[in-house]
Amino acid sequence: MATPAATAVPSTAVNGQITDSVTSVNTAVVGGTPAVSAGNLMMATSQALGTSAHNATGNNQQASITMQAATVQGINSLMAIGGSVIGRGAESILEKG
Repeated sequence: MATPAATAVPSTAVNGQITDSVTSVNTAVVGGTPAVSAGNLMMATSQALGTSAHNATGNNQQASITMQAATVQGINSLMAIGGSVIGRGAESILEKG
């Protein structure tokens, strides 16, 4: 069995400026995380609201087309009633004759 000293990694001295740099970067990342997550939340929310507005506009356009078609069909039915009445009257006259 190997002795602990033989398997241990030898310690090396690290420059203090390097550790200070790494510490400050880590602190900046941890400090900026809430702002980044809030920004991501706002972007996702604004994208969802924009998509919702587009969907509402499209649905409104489709409803308008449907309502216009229904109006045209209703007017066609009303206009056809006169012809139907005239046709029935003529039929009645021809049958009596």
